[in-house]
Amino acid sequence: MDKNIVLIGFMGSGKSKIARSLAEHLKLECVATDALIEARAGQAINAIFQSHGEAYFRKLESETIKEVSHRRGIIIDCGGGVVLRQENLQHLKHHGIVFYLQASPEVIYERIKHETHRPLLKGPDPLGCIKELYQQRLPLYNQADHVIDANDESIEGPVIEILKKI
Repeated sequence: MDKNIVLIGFMGSGKSKIARSLAEHLKLECVATDALIEARAGQAINAIFQSHGEAYFRKLESETIKEVSHRRGIIIDCGGGVVLRQENLQHLKHHGIVFYLQASPEVIYERIKHETHRPLLKGPDPLGCIKELYQQRLPLYNQADHVIDANDESIEGPVIEILKKI
């Protein structure tokens, strides 16, 4: 496969699980951009945000996206905020097919509400915060080449849909 398969979407939309399943089905390498950033920075994303701020993290993210998007025939599992910089989407689309894994804020909240590494969940109204960010990012996510329904608990449906489209 000459093009990359790129997965974008809000946290908890299933990007990582679906990316790993696609990698198994297609026998392709899977690159998780958040994990790559953490490995290079030597600290977790939460720690990067706390010690250096979001702007610094977004700079690292853009550098990572630019690098991995120039590779061919890989699956790229992007962090939820990758769409916040238009340049990231441009790089990802240049050599890839971008799939937006769409899941409702309520489904996302149910999936991630017990996770402790998500800063959004530490406030007094995590679902409200998710809904607000979701609405802000929705027009950006919708710039993907394809929208895939990821509301179901099973990852097989989205995997099959992506395989059909490629």
